[in-house]
Amino acid sequence: MNILACVAGISFLFIVLIDAFQTIILPRRATGRLRLTSIFYRLTWNPWAFVARRLHNPRHRETFFSYYGPLSLILLLVVWASMMVLGFALLFFALGSPFSDSSHMPRFFNDIYVSGTTIFTLGLGDVVPQNNWSRSLLVVEAGTGFGLLAVVMGYFPVLYAAFSRREVIISLLDARAGSPPTAAELLRRHSFEGADQALMLLLTEWERWSAELLESHLSYPLLCYFRSQHNNQSWLSAITAILDTSALLIAGVRGPEARQAQLTFAMARHAVVDLSQIFSCRPATDGPDRLPPERYQHLFDQLCQSGVGVCRDSLTSERLRELRVLYEGYAEALSRYLSMPLPQWVVDEPRKDNWMTVARVRAQTEEANPDHGSDIAASAQLLASTEDHYNQF
Repeated sequence: MNILACVAGISFLFIVLIDAFQTIILPRRATGRLRLTSIFYRLTWNPWAFVARRLHNPRHRETFFSYYGPLSLILLLVVWASMMVLGFALLFFALGSPFSDSSHMPRFFNDIYVSGTTIFTLGLGDVVPQNNWSRSLLVVEAGTGFGLLAVVMGYFPVLYAAFSRREVIISLLDARAGSPPTAAELLRRHSFEGADQALMLLLTEWERWSAELLESHLSYPLLCYFRSQHNNQSWLSAITAILDTSALLIAGVRGPEARQAQLTFAMARHAVVDLSQIFSCRPATDGPDRLPPERYQHLFDQLCQSGVGVCRDSLTSERLRELRVLYEGYAEALSRYLSMPLPQWVVDEPRKDNWMTVARVRAQTEEANPDHGSDIAASAQLLASTEDHYNQF
C-alpha cells in the first residue's frame, strides 16, 4: 500500500508540474492530448458550450460564453493546486503519516490537512512532523506552493496583455470594415483616390497582428476562448474577413496592394490552420457555401458601383474558389468549436455606424475650405456612395 501511495503521489506531482511548465513557462505549443490542461478543457468546454447554445437571447448567450475563458483559468489553477495537495498527501501517507496530532483524525485526512496548510504556506503549527523525511518533504512542498503562486502571479499579466493587444486592432477594424467586418465593406470604404496606400498599410498591420496572434495563442491556447468586448466582434470573424479581403485582392482586384495581400493571406492562413490543430479540429467539408454564385455576382456588382478596380475574367471565380479552399474549412471548424460565427462576404442589410457621422461632418468641413478640392471630392464621393449603398436596403 505504501509503495502504491508513493508511486501515485509522485505521478500526480509529475503530471501537474510538467503540465504547468508547458502551459505557463514553455514558449511554444505544448503537444499531447493526454495533458492535464487538454483534458480539463475538453471536459469543461463542451458542457459549457452545450448550455450556452441553448440560450435564445444572443446577448445573454454571448455573455455566458464570455465567462468561460477567465473562469476556466481560475478552475485550472484550482485543479493544479488540488492535485499537488493530493500528491504530497499520498507521499506523507507512504511515509506512514509521521505527524503528532491531538485531534486524532484518520491518517489520510490528516495527511491531506497537513499538505493543504503547507502548500498554501498557512503553517498553523498544530501538526508536528516526527522525522527528518517528513520535515524535508514539508519544506519541499512549501517551496513548491510558493513557486506556483509566484508563477501564477506573473501568468495573469502576460495573458491579459496578449488579450488587450489582440482586441485593439479588432476594434480599429470596426470603422474600416463594418461590424461585423466584411470583405466587401472593407474594400468599398477604401475605394477613394489614393486609398491603395491606406489599404496596404492596413494589410501590413494585419499581417503582423496575425503573426502575434499565432505566437501568443499557440503558447496560451486558452486565449482563444476569451471573447471580444462586443457581441458582433471576435478574433475569428476579424481574421476571416481579412482572409476574404486578401483572397479577393489576389484573385480579382487590380491594384498594387495585391502583393501585400499575398503576404497577409499567407500569415493569416498559417494562424487559422495552426490554431485549428490546437483543438484537433479537422477542416469542415460540409459547411454552407459562404459565396454562392448569386452572392458572388452581387459582390462584384457592389464593388464596381463603389469604384473598386475589379478584374473580371472567366477564371476569376475559379481563382477565388481555390484560395477559399485553403482556409474556409479551418475557419468553419473553429467557428463550430468556439461558437464564433464567421462573417459574410457582403451583408444584406448594412448597419449604419459612427463612421457615417464622422464622414459627413468631415465633408462639411472640407466644403468650407475650397483650397482642398481634391480632398473634398474624395470625401464627398465616398460619402455619397456610402449613403447610396445604405439607401438600397
